[in-house]
Amino acid sequence: MRKLIVLVLAVMFMNCKHTAEQQEVVTASVEENQVETPMEKEQIYQFKVEDLYGKPFDFAFLKGKKIMIVNTASECGLTPQYAQLQELYNEFRDKNFIIVGFPANNFGGQEPGSNNQIATFCKENYGVTFPMMGKISVKGDDMHEVYQFLTQKSRNGLEDSEVQWNFQKYLLDEQGYLVKVVSPQTLPVDESIINWIQGQ
Repeated sequence: MRKLIVLVLAVMFMNCKHTAEQQEVVTASVEENQVETPMEKEQIYQFKVEDLYGKPFDFAFLKGKKIMIVNTASECGLTPQYAQLQELYNEFRDKNFIIVGFPANNFGGQEPGSNNQIATFCKENYGVTFPMMGKISVKGDDMHEVYQFLTQKSRNGLEDSEVQWNFQKYLLDEQGYLVKVVSPQTLPVDESIINWIQGQ
């Protein structure tokens, strides 16, 4: 009788151990399947656009530079930021930094002009010399492909965002990756932006 009890206990122990081992295998398999695959971040260098004068502009030529992309407008309360954008460009253009402007008429109809009119306005009123692209849409169904990249985490690898108003800034590092989104109200010469350009 004693031997029988010992035998029954041994069988029960083996069954419990086998079940526990099976459970560990199942758990490990589930955890392995739940591991997220690294997201493939895109770079800005894939895009080619046209500037205000209809000339091709290839972002691939900006490799090695920090880039600020900003949507602009000529009749906005924030339009005076053009002066600070130019000031920033003058100070850091020879230090691997560039600004690329994209005029857009998405907010309050504040950029109604043609590309030629925008070019004249920028030059005569603010002496703009940083690259200005042809007018595009930065939101909605007709959003330009550059802004699809900038606003979609699935593409830029940083975050989803929405262009809130004119003069929102997108900062990209020397490898062409998006690293920061800056609100329209933050001035181009804000300390946080200058520190970023200087690598602080």
